[in-house]
Amino acid sequence: MLSPEEQWGELFEAVQLAQVFPDGKTFVDCEPKYPAEEILFNYVGTKNKQAFDLRAFVLEHFSLPLAYGSDFVADSSRSMSEHIRSLWPVLTRQPDEKGEGSLLSLPYPYIVPGGRFREIYYWDSYFTMLGLAADGELEMMESMVNNFAYLIDQVGFIPNGNRTYFMTRSQPPFFSSMVGLLAEQMGQDTYVKYLPQLLREYGFWMRGKDEVSADLPAFEHVVRMPDGQLLNRYYDRSATPRPESYREDVETAEEQGGDAAQLFLDLRAACESGWDFSGRWFADTKSLGTIHTTEIIPVDLNALLYHLEQCIASGYQEKLDEGQAALFQEKANKRKAAVQQYCWDEATGFYCDYDFKAGRFTPVLSMAGVYPLFFQMASDQQAARVADKLARDFLRPGGYTSTLINTGQQWDAPNGWAPLQWIAYRGLLNYGHQELAKKGRDQWLANNRRVYENTTKMVEKYDVENIEAEAGGGEYPLQDGFGWSNGVAQALLKTV
Repeated sequence: MLSPEEQWGELFEAVQLAQVFPDGKTFVDCEPKYPAEEILFNYVGTKNKQAFDLRAFVLEHFSLPLAYGSDFVADSSRSMSEHIRSLWPVLTRQPDEKGEGSLLSLPYPYIVPGGRFREIYYWDSYFTMLGLAADGELEMMESMVNNFAYLIDQVGFIPNGNRTYFMTRSQPPFFSSMVGLLAEQMGQDTYVKYLPQLLREYGFWMRGKDEVSADLPAFEHVVRMPDGQLLNRYYDRSATPRPESYREDVETAEEQGGDAAQLFLDLRAACESGWDFSGRWFADTKSLGTIHTTEIIPVDLNALLYHLEQCIASGYQEKLDEGQAALFQEKANKRKAAVQQYCWDEATGFYCDYDFKAGRFTPVLSMAGVYPLFFQMASDQQAARVADKLARDFLRPGGYTSTLINTGQQWDAPNGWAPLQWIAYRGLLNYGHQELAKKGRDQWLANNRRVYENTTKMVEKYDVENIEAEAGGGEYPLQDGFGWSNGVAQALLKTV
């Protein structure tokens, strides 16, 4: 499974650096019309000719990818919820035969986010599935979980998305949450059915646990804290420019100078987090060139792995394997204690990321700090303080802002994102903060509805501060479709 830079070599670099397409993801998603050897032979034979046109060459030899949902003509007489239901078939992708491009074929149908995101995405899919559950689309939910189980079986983990260029990293590990969501519909034996994949997923994230030591505190995803406790970080196995954002990464490295390989590794690790990009990962809180993702213990990642450990314990409990159930419950208990020790900031009354290299909290408060409420890791007193902070600082007219800083990056203020609204809503309900939960829900849905009524679109992210504005930031234009916005809206509408 060659990634595009490996498959196309000099041609790949020429296309990306020349910005033949405004979005670097376009070329890596193209499907070749002819065998790779023939295309490369033609390129070498014509590239130095005076009349050579690189864009024309690409269009002659490659088929451009589709933008899912972007050409869908909405019926403005439909309600937002009806519109979302009508989008499920539009965003559905059927199993593909393996082609010569970057797409990894999957055996079952699946929902894509939409627009430039024309493949399955790992953490997006959980939030999409919330809407599928609300709309009774059980068969599609099961198909998506089966696709992720297939990826675990085939490649040993769930990649960022089903593309060859995503094979070096994963995304926030929501597979256990998907299994839990399916179990709500299909029964507790669901945990047993997917137990082999849950265990293999856990093995991927914990690979390196036997390598870390006082002398080597971090290896791949695993970090050994000074007291010997194990926590996790985001990581990528490659330290080269991202193929889908090749030109941007090369330019960032040129501007920054210094260790380009480390910069690329930290950029890629931030992509694994799903928060690409945010001041959350920047040493100076504002400049992409100071990114140091791999030095950070993220509170959201460790809350997700706590849930994974609990789900594995549940699977063993269903199998009546009390010994293994107790072992994984103990792992979960230890992780919870470590998160409390390293990520709870008594001074701010909030859960924070922890810079393990510097030995202190990172300075950027973010909505990732609500994950311990979502997974019920907090005490009642801690949850009350988090709720106060959310109400006072994070809740804006159109929902919760991702962070409290504005860097121009898409995962910072003034942008709000559907997954974080759901995490906050359910997290607050877990601790009895119904009034704030409903207020945040209603303000987010009103923002969704306003955009829908003005544009007949559901979009990837929303401006929550100026609800008359369009969300911005990031390496690409605002995308519509949009899987997780649809899913969270449907799930929240069902609670009204």
